This record gives sequence, C-alpha cells and structure tokens, in this order.
Amino acid sequence: MKKRLEKLHAEVSDLQNCLILVHNNPDPDAIASAVALRFLLQQLLGLETKIAYQGIIGRAENKTLVRYLENPLKRLSRLKSDKTTQYALVDTQPGAGNNPLPPTDHLVIVFDHHPLREMTKTARFADVRPEVGATSSILTGYLKATGCDIPPPLATALFYGIKTDTMGLGRGTHQLDMMAICYLLPRIDPEALFQIEHAQVPVSYFRRLGEAFNNTWLYDHVIISFLGEMDYPDLTAETADMFLRVKGSRWVICMGSYQDEFILSIRTHNKRGAGVLAQQLVGSKGVAGGHSSMAGGLIPLNSDSPAELAKQITAQTLSHLKVQPDVEGKVLTELAAK
Repeated sequence: MKKRLEKLHAEVSDLQNCLILVHNNPDPDAIASAVALRFLLQQLLGLETKIAYQGIIGRAENKTLVRYLENPLKRLSRLKSDKTTQYALVDTQPGAGNNPLPPTDHLVIVFDHHPLREMTKTARFADVRPEVGATSSILTGYLKATGCDIPPPLATALFYGIKTDTMGLGRGTHQLDMMAICYLLPRIDPEALFQIEHAQVPVSYFRRLGEAFNNTWLYDHVIISFLGEMDYPDLTAETADMFLRVKGSRWVICMGSYQDEFILSIRTHNKRGAGVLAQQLVGSKGVAGGHSSMAGGLIPLNSDSPAELAKQITAQTLSHLKVQPDVEGKVLTELAAK
C-alpha cells in the first residue's frame, strides 16, 4: 500500500481543480469511497475537491448516511466538460454507462472494484480490483497507509459501505475487506451506525412492500419480481436483497421502472454467474454489469412498455437458469397464506 500511495501522489501532485464523480444513484460504498478520496487528496495535497452525482439517493439508509456526513455530494442535472476540470471516478469506470463523466481526456483517478474496462487505462492513476468486495476497502487501505487519523464519521461510512456491499462480509468478501473492517471498527461511531442501519421509512414504504409481494413469483429456486413504477431507482436492489432470504431461493431477479428507465437487479447464493446473466438479459438494449453474486442493468424505455420488458426478461431468465417449461410460477403471497 505504501508503494500504491507513493504512485498516486506522484501522478496527481499537480492537481488543482478536481471533481470526484460517483455512479448514478450512489449506494453507501460509492458515497463513502468518494468522501474517503476527498479526504485523502486533502491530506496528500491540501487540495479541496467536490463530489457530484446524477440520479437520486432514494433509500432511507442512504439518505441518513448522507445527512450524517453533512451532505458532501452535489446532485447534477447535467455535467458540461470544462477545460480546467480534471475528474476522478469512484466505484465506477469510464464507459460503464452509469456515471456522468463527459467525453474528456482529463480523467486523472479511478478507484473501483468492478471488472476492469479498457477506457480506464486512459486515467493517470487507476486502482481497480474486482476481487475485492467493496471500493471502500481499497480506499481504507490508502488512508491507513498515510498514517493519518480517520474521523469517526468517515470511518463509520467506510465500515457501512463495506458491510452493505458484502452483505455483512458474507458475499464476495476478500482478505482486504476483512482487514479494512478490523481497522475501521475501533474508529466508528456505533450510535450513528445504528441510526443509519435503522433509518425510519414512510408508511408508503410498507404499502409498496405489500405490492411487491403480490407481484413476485417463485419458479422452483428462482424468484422473479416486477415492481412496476418505482419511487426511487435503487428499490430493485433493496427488494432483491430482501427476497434472497426466502427459504429455498437461489436466484432473485427484481425489475421495475423509474422515470424513463427500466432497471433490474440480480442476486444469487451461487458464487458466480450474476454479472453474466445481467449482461445477457440486457444485451445491446442498455448497460449491465456487476459481480459474481450481485449485478444489475438498465434499459432506456423507448417503444417497449415496462410490463412487456418484464415478460421478456422473465422468459430469458427461466431459460438461462434452465427452469423447466412446465414449472408453474407461484405468487409469494399465496405461498405465505398456506
């Protein structure tokens, strides 16, 4: 890590105007990693940077985390390329289709834990490790290498980022994630972490939850859910994580629409295959990617209706996962009533 830190310092020592970008609809790992990079650049260079995103932060826990960090992210409706601005990407990469990076040759830094993209090689400095469970773990290593004291709010955010992306260290966990968790634990704010993890939600949340159960089917070991029009885009991921706890399930595919986009999230207890399935389901119609056990995709809504897309993806999913055609889907609410 000392060598990585020295290389980063050498590559960015002349930075003067840098904007940190995260992926659209940022999750705790993206939020924490971006704040960590901002802190790291301040420690290394005395440089003050801003963090920006497009999309929405909709999940109650994520909103609480952002408030706890004193609202460090600025929401952008559109990002125009600026000749003087240099960019850093965190928890995403150029060409991923899920960030507002404009066409530019001013990409300086990339930190990510998704599979390496060819365009990332154009950055001055890139640390991309798909074997690691969370980008927060990578940034924690850099902060540790500086020897500086990590403020409790930042330590808490990084801890939560790792915990959520690895589902409590039970999914896609690497040794670096374990080391980061052990390093951060004595530095976190336990009360704040509790408040973030148990953020209050409106009554409408439970109404939507009931609707989700009524539109969720179990095909053998595969759960497929269509949420219809959603209040926020990361609801598919939140719901997929929940349904993966259903006894006997091995795969969960959750779909819904938000504004003019069709969004899907995939979760599996298997140790591989989610990213491949996401790319096959989306194909050339949109963008998709992820890890072995969790993935997602986005399809712009053009002529197809969300309901029609959901039917198509359901058929593709059952075929890909080799669910026999004669297996009849069972609605979860009907199973619960028995």
